[in-house]
Amino acid sequence: MSAGLIIVIALLIFVAVTIAKGVRVVAQGEEWIVERLGKYHGTLKPGLNILIPYLDAVAYKLVTKDIILDVQEQEVITRDNAVILTNAIAFVKVTDPVRAVYGVTDFSEAIRNLIMTTLRSIVGEMELDEALSSRDKIKARLRESIADEAVDWGLTVKSVEIQDIKPSQSMQRAMEMQAAAERERKAAVTKAEGEKQAAILEAEARLESAKRDANAQVMLAEASAESIRRVAVAVGTETTPMLYLLGEKYIASLERLGQGESSKVVVMPADLQETLRGLVGKLGARG
Repeated sequence: MSAGLIIVIALLIFVAVTIAKGVRVVAQGEEWIVERLGKYHGTLKPGLNILIPYLDAVAYKLVTKDIILDVQEQEVITRDNAVILTNAIAFVKVTDPVRAVYGVTDFSEAIRNLIMTTLRSIVGEMELDEALSSRDKIKARLRESIADEAVDWGLTVKSVEIQDIKPSQSMQRAMEMQAAAERERKAAVTKAEGEKQAAILEAEARLESAKRDANAQVMLAEASAESIRRVAVAVGTETTPMLYLLGEKYIASLERLGQGESSKVVVMPADLQETLRGLVGKLGARG
Protein backbone atom coordinates (compact mmCIF):
# COMPACT_ATOMS: atom_id res chain seq x y z
CA MET A 1 0.00 0.00 0.00
CA SER A 2 1.34 3.35 -1.01
CA ALA A 3 1.85 6.23 1.38
CA GLY A 4 -0.69 8.36 -0.47
CA LEU A 5 -3.41 5.78 -0.05
CA ILE A 6 -2.68 5.52 3.68
CA ILE A 7 -3.00 9.28 4.05
CA VAL A 8 -6.31 9.26 2.21
CA ILE A 9 -7.70 6.49 4.42
CA ALA A 10 -6.53 8.34 7.52
CA LEU A 11 -8.23 11.51 6.34
CA LEU A 12 -11.48 9.65 5.70
CA ILE A 13 -11.39 8.15 9.18
CA PHE A 14 -10.68 11.55 10.67
CA VAL A 15 -13.60 13.09 8.79
CA ALA A 16 -15.94 10.29 9.88
CA VAL A 17 -14.94 10.62 13.51
CA THR A 18 -15.28 14.41 13.32
CA ILE A 19 -18.77 14.17 11.87
CA ALA A 20 -19.74 11.62 14.49
CA LYS A 21 -18.55 13.92 17.27
CA GLY A 22 -20.22 16.99 15.80
CA VAL A 23 -23.67 15.62 15.09
CA ARG A 24 -26.00 14.67 17.94
CA VAL A 25 -29.61 13.51 17.77
CA VAL A 26 -31.45 13.96 21.06
CA ALA A 27 -34.53 11.80 21.66
CA GLN A 28 -37.85 13.27 22.72
CA GLY A 29 -38.08 13.44 26.53
CA GLU A 30 -34.37 14.06 27.00
CA GLU A 31 -32.04 17.06 27.24
CA TRP A 32 -28.25 16.90 27.09
CA ILE A 33 -25.78 19.16 28.84
CA VAL A 34 -22.83 20.23 26.66
CA GLU A 35 -19.54 21.41 28.09
CA ARG A 36 -16.85 23.20 26.13
CA LEU A 37 -13.39 22.60 27.49
CA GLY A 38 -14.86 21.50 30.80
CA LYS A 39 -17.28 24.43 31.22
CA TYR A 40 -21.03 24.50 30.68
CA HIS A 41 -21.75 25.64 27.16
CA GLY A 42 -25.34 24.77 26.34
CA THR A 43 -28.29 22.38 26.51
CA LEU A 44 -29.24 20.20 23.59
CA LYS A 45 -32.97 19.95 22.96
CA PRO A 46 -34.73 16.97 21.31
CA GLY A 47 -33.86 16.68 17.60
CA LEU A 48 -30.71 17.21 15.48
CA ASN A 49 -27.93 19.25 17.09
CA ILE A 50 -24.48 20.30 15.83
CA LEU A 51 -21.46 20.54 18.10
CA ILE A 52 -17.90 21.66 17.55
CA PRO A 53 -15.95 18.43 17.52
CA TYR A 54 -13.15 18.00 20.01
CA LEU A 55 -14.16 21.20 21.82
CA ASP A 56 -17.72 20.39 22.82
CA ALA A 57 -18.64 17.26 24.73
CA VAL A 58 -21.91 15.87 26.02
CA ALA A 59 -21.38 15.76 29.80
CA TYR A 60 -24.86 14.74 31.04
CA LYS A 61 -27.99 13.24 29.57
CA LEU A 62 -31.16 14.05 31.51
CA VAL A 63 -34.67 12.62 31.25
CA THR A 64 -37.27 15.38 31.28
CA LYS A 65 -40.23 13.04 31.71
CA ASP A 66 -41.75 12.50 35.15
CA ILE A 67 -39.41 10.53 37.37
CA ILE A 68 -40.74 8.13 39.97
CA LEU A 69 -38.74 8.13 43.19
CA ASP A 70 -39.44 5.33 45.65
CA VAL A 71 -38.70 6.48 49.19
CA GLN A 72 -37.77 3.45 51.28
CA GLU A 73 -39.54 2.44 54.47
CA GLN A 74 -38.18 3.98 57.63
CA GLU A 75 -38.96 4.05 61.35
CA VAL A 76 -40.38 7.30 62.67
CA ILE A 77 -40.94 8.20 66.32
CA THR A 78 -44.05 10.18 67.12
CA ARG A 79 -44.36 12.85 69.80
CA ASP A 80 -45.69 10.29 72.29
CA ASN A 81 -42.68 8.00 71.64
CA ALA A 82 -44.51 5.48 69.47
CA VAL A 83 -42.60 3.87 66.61
CA ILE A 84 -44.33 3.72 63.24
CA LEU A 85 -43.20 2.60 59.81
CA THR A 86 -43.78 4.77 56.80
CA ASN A 87 -42.66 5.07 53.21
CA ALA A 88 -43.58 7.28 50.28
CA ILE A 89 -43.36 7.69 46.55
CA ALA A 90 -42.67 10.97 44.76
CA PHE A 91 -43.20 12.10 41.19
CA VAL A 92 -40.69 14.76 40.14
CA LYS A 93 -39.77 16.40 36.86
CA VAL A 94 -36.55 18.04 35.74
CA THR A 95 -37.49 21.57 34.74
CA ASP A 96 -34.03 23.15 34.83
CA PRO A 97 -31.36 20.70 33.62
CA VAL A 98 -28.49 23.06 34.46
CA ARG A 99 -29.50 23.32 38.12
CA ALA A 100 -30.27 19.61 38.27
CA VAL A 101 -26.74 18.82 37.07
CA TYR A 102 -24.68 21.50 38.78
CA GLY A 103 -26.87 22.26 41.82
CA VAL A 104 -26.47 18.90 43.56
CA THR A 105 -24.36 15.82 43.05
CA ASP A 106 -27.29 13.39 42.62
CA PHE A 107 -30.65 15.08 42.51
CA SER A 108 -32.58 11.78 42.78
CA GLU A 109 -30.80 10.74 45.97
CA ALA A 110 -30.98 14.30 47.29
CA ILE A 111 -34.74 14.59 46.87
CA ARG A 112 -35.22 11.09 48.31
CA ASN A 113 -33.24 11.96 51.45
CA LEU A 114 -35.04 15.29 51.71
CA ILE A 115 -38.41 13.50 51.69
CA MET A 116 -37.25 11.06 54.37
CA THR A 117 -35.98 13.73 56.75
CA THR A 118 -39.00 15.97 56.20
CA LEU A 119 -41.36 13.05 56.76
CA ARG A 120 -39.63 12.23 60.07
CA SER A 121 -39.93 15.85 61.14
CA ILE A 122 -43.65 16.12 60.31
CA VAL A 123 -44.64 12.83 61.95
CA GLY A 124 -42.47 13.61 64.97
CA GLU A 125 -44.73 16.55 65.75
CA MET A 126 -47.84 14.35 65.90
CA GLU A 127 -49.33 11.89 68.38
CA LEU A 128 -49.64 8.28 67.27
CA ASP A 129 -53.39 8.38 66.64
CA GLU A 130 -53.10 11.66 64.75
CA ALA A 131 -50.27 10.34 62.59
CA LEU A 132 -52.20 7.19 61.68
CA SER A 133 -55.31 9.14 60.70
CA SER A 134 -53.77 12.19 58.98
CA ARG A 135 -52.31 10.76 55.79
CA ASP A 136 -53.62 13.61 53.62
CA LYS A 137 -52.37 16.24 56.06
CA ILE A 138 -48.89 14.69 56.12
CA LYS A 139 -48.87 14.49 52.34
CA ALA A 140 -49.79 18.17 51.92
CA ARG A 141 -47.19 19.36 54.46
CA LEU A 142 -44.54 17.14 52.93
CA ARG A 143 -45.08 18.45 49.42
CA GLU A 144 -45.12 22.04 50.66
CA SER A 145 -41.93 21.59 52.67
CA ILE A 146 -39.81 20.12 49.88
CA ALA A 147 -41.10 22.27 47.02
CA ASP A 148 -38.65 25.17 47.56
CA GLU A 149 -35.63 22.91 47.90
CA ALA A 150 -36.64 21.04 44.77
CA VAL A 151 -36.82 24.28 42.78
CA ASP A 152 -33.25 25.12 43.77
CA TRP A 153 -32.19 21.79 42.29
CA GLY A 154 -34.09 22.40 39.03
CA LEU A 155 -36.88 19.99 39.96
CA THR A 156 -40.64 20.26 40.26
CA VAL A 157 -42.36 17.97 42.75
CA LYS A 158 -45.61 17.04 41.05
CA SER A 159 -46.90 14.73 43.77
CA VAL A 160 -45.90 12.93 46.94
CA GLU A 161 -47.93 9.95 48.12
CA ILE A 162 -47.70 8.24 51.49
CA GLN A 163 -47.72 4.55 50.64
CA ASP A 164 -47.82 3.05 54.12
CA ILE A 165 -48.01 4.46 57.58
CA LYS A 166 -48.46 1.81 60.23
CA PRO A 167 -47.25 0.94 63.73
CA SER A 168 -44.14 -1.18 64.08
CA GLN A 169 -44.52 -4.83 65.01
CA SER A 170 -43.74 -4.13 68.66
CA MET A 171 -46.30 -1.30 68.66
CA GLN A 172 -48.87 -3.55 66.99
CA ARG A 173 -48.39 -6.16 69.71
CA ALA A 174 -48.68 -3.49 72.40
CA MET A 175 -51.82 -2.06 70.79
CA GLU A 176 -53.36 -5.52 70.51
CA MET A 177 -52.63 -6.20 74.20
CA GLN A 178 -54.09 -2.81 75.11
CA ALA A 179 -57.21 -3.50 73.06
CA ALA A 180 -57.61 -6.94 74.65
CA ALA A 181 -57.21 -5.46 78.14
CA GLU A 182 -59.79 -2.79 77.33
CA ARG A 183 -62.25 -5.42 76.09
CA GLU A 184 -61.73 -7.46 79.28
CA ARG A 185 -62.27 -4.35 81.40
CA LYS A 186 -65.51 -3.55 79.59
CA ALA A 187 -66.67 -7.16 79.97
CA ALA A 188 -65.94 -7.07 83.72
CA VAL A 189 -67.79 -3.76 84.08
CA THR A 190 -70.75 -5.11 82.13
CA LYS A 191 -70.85 -8.27 84.27
CA ALA A 192 -70.67 -6.24 87.50
CA GLU A 193 -73.44 -3.92 86.28
CA GLY A 194 -75.57 -6.96 85.45
CA GLU A 195 -75.01 -8.51 88.89
CA LYS A 196 -75.80 -5.16 90.53
CA GLN A 197 -79.06 -4.79 88.63
CA ALA A 198 -79.99 -8.39 89.40
CA ALA A 199 -79.36 -7.87 93.14
CA ILE A 200 -81.41 -4.65 93.09
CA LEU A 201 -84.28 -6.33 91.30
CA GLU A 202 -84.16 -9.30 93.69
CA ALA A 203 -84.24 -6.99 96.74
CA GLU A 204 -87.11 -5.00 95.24
CA ALA A 205 -88.95 -8.26 94.60
CA ARG A 206 -88.50 -9.36 98.24
CA LEU A 207 -89.61 -5.95 99.48
CA GLU A 208 -92.70 -5.98 97.28
CA SER A 209 -93.51 -9.55 98.33
CA ALA A 210 -93.17 -8.63 102.02
CA LYS A 211 -95.43 -5.60 101.55
CA ARG A 212 -98.02 -7.71 99.82
CA ASP A 213 -97.83 -10.44 102.51
CA ALA A 214 -98.29 -7.83 105.24
CA ASN A 215 -101.21 -6.28 103.42
CA ALA A 216 -102.75 -9.71 102.93
CA GLN A 217 -102.37 -10.52 106.64
CA VAL A 218 -103.92 -7.19 107.62
CA MET A 219 -106.81 -7.70 105.21
CA LEU A 220 -107.28 -11.28 106.49
CA ALA A 221 -107.29 -10.10 110.10
CA GLU A 222 -109.76 -7.34 109.27
CA ALA A 223 -111.96 -9.83 107.45
CA SER A 224 -111.82 -12.22 110.42
CA ALA A 225 -112.67 -9.42 112.83
CA GLU A 226 -115.52 -8.29 110.63
CA SER A 227 -116.89 -11.81 110.30
CA ILE A 228 -116.71 -12.32 114.06
CA ARG A 229 -118.45 -9.01 114.62
CA ARG A 230 -121.21 -9.89 112.19
CA VAL A 231 -121.69 -13.35 113.74
CA ALA A 232 -121.81 -11.81 117.20
CA VAL A 233 -124.42 -9.29 116.07
CA ALA A 234 -126.48 -11.99 114.35
CA VAL A 235 -126.36 -14.39 117.32
CA GLY A 236 -127.00 -11.78 120.00
CA THR A 237 -127.45 -13.36 123.44
CA GLU A 238 -128.33 -16.82 122.11
CA THR A 239 -125.50 -19.35 122.44
CA THR A 240 -127.05 -22.23 120.56
CA PRO A 241 -126.16 -21.01 117.03
CA MET A 242 -122.67 -20.18 118.25
CA LEU A 243 -122.29 -23.64 119.71
CA TYR A 244 -123.47 -25.14 116.43
CA LEU A 245 -121.00 -23.23 114.34
CA LEU A 246 -118.10 -23.89 116.65
CA GLY A 247 -118.99 -27.52 116.94
CA GLU A 248 -119.11 -27.84 113.17
CA LYS A 249 -115.69 -26.21 112.82
CA TYR A 250 -114.30 -28.25 115.67
CA ILE A 251 -115.42 -31.56 114.18
CA ALA A 252 -114.14 -30.60 110.72
CA SER A 253 -110.75 -29.78 112.24
CA LEU A 254 -110.62 -33.13 114.02
CA GLU A 255 -111.46 -34.91 110.76
CA ARG A 256 -108.57 -33.20 108.93
CA LEU A 257 -106.31 -34.01 111.84
CA GLY A 258 -107.33 -37.64 111.71
CA GLN A 259 -106.59 -37.82 107.96
CA GLY A 260 -102.94 -36.91 108.52
CA GLU A 261 -100.40 -39.76 108.12
CA SER A 262 -98.68 -38.94 111.43
CA SER A 263 -101.90 -38.72 113.45
CA LYS A 264 -103.40 -42.13 113.68
CA VAL A 265 -105.21 -41.55 116.99
CA VAL A 266 -107.58 -38.62 117.60
CA VAL A 267 -108.66 -37.95 121.16
CA MET A 268 -112.20 -36.59 121.32
CA PRO A 269 -113.27 -34.60 124.42
CA ALA A 270 -115.63 -36.47 126.62
CA ASP A 271 -118.12 -33.64 126.88
CA LEU A 272 -118.10 -31.75 123.61
CA GLN A 273 -120.94 -29.38 124.53
CA GLU A 274 -119.29 -28.23 127.74
CA THR A 275 -116.07 -27.71 125.89
CA LEU A 276 -117.77 -25.50 123.35
CA ARG A 277 -119.61 -23.56 126.04
CA GLY A 278 -116.33 -22.90 127.74
CA LEU A 279 -114.87 -21.68 124.49
CA VAL A 280 -117.88 -19.45 123.85
CA GLY A 281 -117.60 -18.12 127.35
CA LYS A 282 -113.99 -17.16 126.76
CA LEU A 283 -114.87 -15.45 123.48
CA GLY A 284 -117.69 -13.61 125.19
CA ALA A 285 -115.36 -12.52 127.96
CA ARG A 286 -112.86 -11.15 125.35
CA GLY A 287 -115.66 -9.34 123.49
